[in-house]
Amino acid sequence: MEVWGETKMRLIDFMLTFDYTRTMPVTKTAKRALRASRKKASVNNLILANLEIAVRLAKKTATLKNILKAVSLADKAAKKHAVHKNKAARIKSALSHLRI
Repeated sequence: MEVWGETKMRLIDFMLTFDYTRTMPVTKTAKRALRASRKKASVNNLILANLEIAVRLAKKTATLKNILKAVSLADKAAKKHAVHKNKAARIKSALSHLRI
């Protein structure tokens, strides 16, 4: 599925071009923390984008393969703390009610 790679590239481009000059860190540890938070934000955005695409695809074409992929991504997003575990449970519950 080429759509997933295209989404990742768009998100990476966005994160690289985002202007952080408004809140420039002063200390060395603050600069390090900003770098870490940028990396974590980009990873979280990729995880969320993939999850949203998978859920949308599963709802559009309710095949077992698409539903299982979306459920798997919801579990991974909860494990990585990109979404709350209760939100992942709600997503999985909604997917389980789809007709195959």
